[in-house]
Amino acid sequence: MKILKTLIIAFLLTAIAPVSAQTADEIINNYFENTGGKAAWGKLDGLKMTATANTQGMEIPVEIYQTKDGKQLVKINFQGQDITQIAFDGNTMWTTNFMTMQPEKSDAETTENMKKEIKDFPSPFLNYKEKGYSVEYMGKETKDGTETYKIKLTQSPVMVDGVEQPNVSYYYFDPETYVPIVTETELKQGPMKGQMNVSTMSDYQEVDGLYFPFALSMGGQAIQLKEVVLNPKIDESMFVFPAPATDSVKKE
Repeated sequence: MKILKTLIIAFLLTAIAPVSAQTADEIINNYFENTGGKAAWGKLDGLKMTATANTQGMEIPVEIYQTKDGKQLVKINFQGQDITQIAFDGNTMWTTNFMTMQPEKSDAETTENMKKEIKDFPSPFLNYKEKGYSVEYMGKETKDGTETYKIKLTQSPVMVDGVEQPNVSYYYFDPETYVPIVTETELKQGPMKGQMNVSTMSDYQEVDGLYFPFALSMGGQAIQLKEVVLNPKIDESMFVFPAPATDSVKKE
């Protein structure tokens, strides 16, 4: 009888072992199925999003561009002036210095980490195995009063102060719609190092067959999407680091 019980326990452990991976894949597959399908997401070549960010009571217009080959741009309009917060042309990452209002290239480490994110468009979960990523179902957890499915996503390591660090995020999926409503990522640098950067997503709306969260909160900053355009016409020059002004232009 003891042998039979041992065999039953061994069988159950063997049967349960692969469930976590299967459950993670099931959640991810349901997410893509409910938001337009993997095929449609795979055909997406680019995005343009217009939004407003609420900062200290001010509503700041924001434009975001993303392309399948990794190019990115985040532009805000502050007091009537367009300012590039982040730009990346696939090789060079740059931003605007708010003190001098001049464009500045990001350091080599930040740029190399950005290059690793190229394959994340439109979602790191899309064909994640081909990207060398792994997922793990962590069980159920309540977030903001909602019971969720928690998935651990491990992506390519990043460099922080010259040291390679694991790149792990946690996604919390709504059990009814299978869309992520909360993400958490550990901060690797700065005064908040070691704490979790929490983002929330809600108000999913359909745009030409795909669903996007129109209400977001990133690091406590509320962002409301106004419009999402799929495969927009994009002027590639917007991603490129501006050439230095000539002396003649400066004098003008």
